Parts: sequence; structure tokens; C-alpha cells
Amino acid sequence: MSAGTGPATVPPGGDADALRRFSFNQATAQHWPLPEVVAGCVAAGVPGIGLWREPVAGYGLARAAKLVRDAGLAVTSLCRGGFFTADDWRDDNLRAVEEAATLGAPVLVLVSGGLPPGSRDVEGARRRVADAVAELAPHAAAAGVTLAIEPLHPMFCADRCVVATLGQALDIAERFDPGVVGVVVDAYHVWWDDAVYAQIARAGARIAAFQVCDWVTPLPEGVLLGRALPGDGCIELRRLREAVDAAGYTGPVEVEVFSAEVWARPGREVLDASLAGYLRHVA
Repeated sequence: MSAGTGPATVPPGGDADALRRFSFNQATAQHWPLPEVVAGCVAAGVPGIGLWREPVAGYGLARAAKLVRDAGLAVTSLCRGGFFTADDWRDDNLRAVEEAATLGAPVLVLVSGGLPPGSRDVEGARRRVADAVAELAPHAAAAGVTLAIEPLHPMFCADRCVVATLGQALDIAERFDPGVVGVVVDAYHVWWDDAVYAQIARAGARIAAFQVCDWVTPLPEGVLLGRALPGDGCIELRRLREAVDAAGYTGPVEVEVFSAEVWARPGREVLDASLAGYLRHVA
């Protein structure tokens, strides 16, 4: 049965606190225009939304900030900065910090980027990430934005993210104040790691964001879109949520799904399915 079957209601005995923590990442409904996403969240009683820079820029940064603010939604994160192999990485990331501050997003998610062209030096690439974060940290601190290093599954190491485990992300983040540099715990990217629960405990106050979806096989060609709604795959999502809670994290839980199948569904249906899967399998 799909996680989206049935209405998205708070379970009996009703855990209103579970709904309070729910956030809908707009990438989950890729083709839903921003005003409709915002209106849908308000209608569903959803308190938080995760935003992406590209659709925000398309709508207009100031307009987007006003839209979300007037709707009473909390912006739980902005995706994304990082990609430190790009020639303009510094300017682009400084803009991203400013955008997060304008939107009221407390967290800017960093996806570090893969190996530089022609390189096989993974360790050197990770050192480059640490150096880049060090350069950005003072600007983020001044803007009141936490840089959140997101480890991605090792299959993305070459082209998308050389930070492949939560432990590697923490090795960088621990050099900075936890209010300035933290980590993202994304279920899709960390569920497989036999050290993940120890690393979540290690992370403690450095957990800046927690994102959930599910893992299904076979993965599609290109693998990036191999996600599913919570409850439709094999990840122990509730166990991960309990672990981040035990580590002291009390912040939002974002549902973030990249899936052509999910994206083909109407936006409101995707939102309802995300909320239902979250309430049944995460909260």
C-alpha cells in the first residue's frame, strides 16, 4: 500500500506535536508553482516549507519572502549552496547566504560537489570543502544562517558530493561553532551506514536539518530520482527520527522526494501523501 493511501490526518490521540514539526520540501512537488505550494500548505495546516533557490529566483526573491511570510509559513531550509568545484563557487554561495537570510531560512543546505575535472584525489577534494566552509562561515554567522553540510550516498561521490558519510560531514563541521556550521541528516543518504546511529549521537546540537524519504529498487537510470514517499520503501524512518530526537534535535522534519513518478501526480495529492506517510512512518 502506498504511503499516500487515505487522508492525511493526525492519528487518534492525536500527536499535534508531530504535525508541528512537519515541513514540506517544495522539490517533492517539482512542478507545483510556488504560490500553489504555499496555499496548499496553509490549507493542509502544514507549518513549514523547505525552499529551493531556482524556483525562488524564478518567482522573485523578495516576492517569495513576502508570500511565505504573509502565509505564516516557516521556511525550514534553503537548498542549496556548495558545489565548491565551480569557478564562481564563492560568489554563488555568498548570494545563497543572503537569499536564506532574506527568506528567513535558518539553514542553508550545502552539497559539496564532486571531484574536480580530471582529478582522482578524493581526500584533497574534501579538504577543499573544509576550506570553502571556513571561508563562508563568517558571512553565514553575520547573516544568522547555519551552513548545513549534507553528506550524500557514496554513489554520488564522483560528480555530486565528495562528503559521503555523516562522519565525514562532522569532521568538517566540528571545526566551527555549531550555530554556524552543522550537518544534514537525510535518510536517503545515510540509512545504509552501519555507523549512522553512533554518528547521529556524536552530532548532537550540530544536527541542523533532518530530511526523510524512502529508498526503493530498482533505482532509475541516473539514480538521482530513486526516492519514494515515506513508507513506500525499506528505510527505518522512525528509528532515524528517534535517533535524531535522542541526540537533542527538536527541529523540523522535512519530506524531500525526488521521483518522476511522484512529480507526475497533482501537487496537492503529493502533499497529502507526504503528510500521511510522515505521520504513519516517521512521527
